[in-house]
Amino acid sequence: MVELLTYAYLDRLQPQFTAFLATVAKGYLPLSGQASLWVEIRPGMDINRLTDAALKSNDVQPGIMYVERSAGVLEIHSFDQGAVLEAGNAILARLGMTMQDRLTPRLVGLETIKNISDFQCQLINRMRHGNMILPGETLLTIETHPASYAALAANEAEKAARVNIIEVHAIGAFGRVYLGGDEAEVLEAKSAVEKAIASIDGRPNQK
Repeated sequence: MVELLTYAYLDRLQPQFTAFLATVAKGYLPLSGQASLWVEIRPGMDINRLTDAALKSNDVQPGIMYVERSAGVLEIHSFDQGAVLEAGNAILARLGMTMQDRLTPRLVGLETIKNISDFQCQLINRMRHGNMILPGETLLTIETHPASYAALAANEAEKAARVNIIEVHAIGAFGRVYLGGDEAEVLEAKSAVEKAIASIDGRPNQK
């Protein structure tokens, strides 16, 4: 029995998040402005047949197909939003499900740290694949469940405010995002993330 964890449609990939994906994705890299769909399921191996369904349905490209012990993740993208949505429908049809069968995402953590210190900047910058955070800036950390909603959070944050994407983990037990910038911009991004996550419905996600 397959469980649909994440079904997240991103209507327009933002420049920074797209560039970040290019540093971590191992498939066909997306371009800024494309639509993107993230699907996360359990068990992980079933992501192979869902990738088959998506790629045979329409002209979309896979950026990520990842299988881990507990879950599988697929990201597909195209400049044609209709093609991405149609591929998503093919995935749901293969599962015999609708979007309402996905887990409702929840924010496990959403924290801001103002006037970040030099030493903490060094620690964060050593593990990042995106931009750096500088001393004195404000740090926003986001933790999501299921994990792949971290991609939606990062993209919506960049869409809403002038922030720097430092790191995004959209695979695993929980998703994690690190953002940095001026305090006012970070707070605007935080509000956008809360709104975006709250707008997605599905099955109850128990703590």
